[in-house]
Amino acid sequence: MNGEIRSPRVRVLDENGDHVGTLSIQEALDMAAEAGLDLVEISPGADPPVVSIVDYGKFRYRMNRKEREARKKQNTGGLKEVKFRPNTEEHDYNFKMKHAREFLESRHKVKATVVFRGRQLSYKEQGYELLDRLAEDLNDLGRIERKPAMEGRQMTMIISPLKERN
Repeated sequence: MNGEIRSPRVRVLDENGDHVGTLSIQEALDMAAEAGLDLVEISPGADPPVVSIVDYGKFRYRMNRKEREARKKQNTGGLKEVKFRPNTEEHDYNFKMKHAREFLESRHKVKATVVFRGRQLSYKEQGYELLDRLAEDLNDLGRIERKPAMEGRQMTMIISPLKERN
C-alpha cells in the first residue's frame, strides 16, 4: 500500500476500476493523493504489478467479506460416529441407523463402532453381522470406505457419502 510498493513502474486502475495505463510509482501515488485515496497493490506477481486507487479500509472490508463467504460455502464434511454394542436391540439399532442416514445426507462420513466389553469379545461375529447389516441399510446413501476391522476392543467401519448426490 502507498509507499510500501517497491516496483518503479506499475499498471494503474482508477477508483472506478478503469485501466489508466502503466505509470511510474510516483505518478500513481500523486494520482491517489489527488483523489484522496490509497494506492493498493492488487496483483504483485504481474509484470508490471497492478495497483488500484481505492479507499484501503473499504478494500480490506470487501476482501474480508469475500473470504468469509468462501469459508461459508466450503464443505467441511467431517466424520460423525455412531456406537453400537454386539447385542444392540432392534429399536436402538433403527434409531442409530436413522442418525447415520442423516449424517450421510448432510455429506458427512459415518464411523460405525461396535464396542465390546468383557466376555462380549468372544462374539466378534455378531459385530461383523451388525456392521454388515448397517452397510446394507445405508447402501443407497453411502459406500463402505473402510471395511469392519478390530481395533482393540472396538470394531470400526467407515461409510462415506456417495459422490452423485447433490
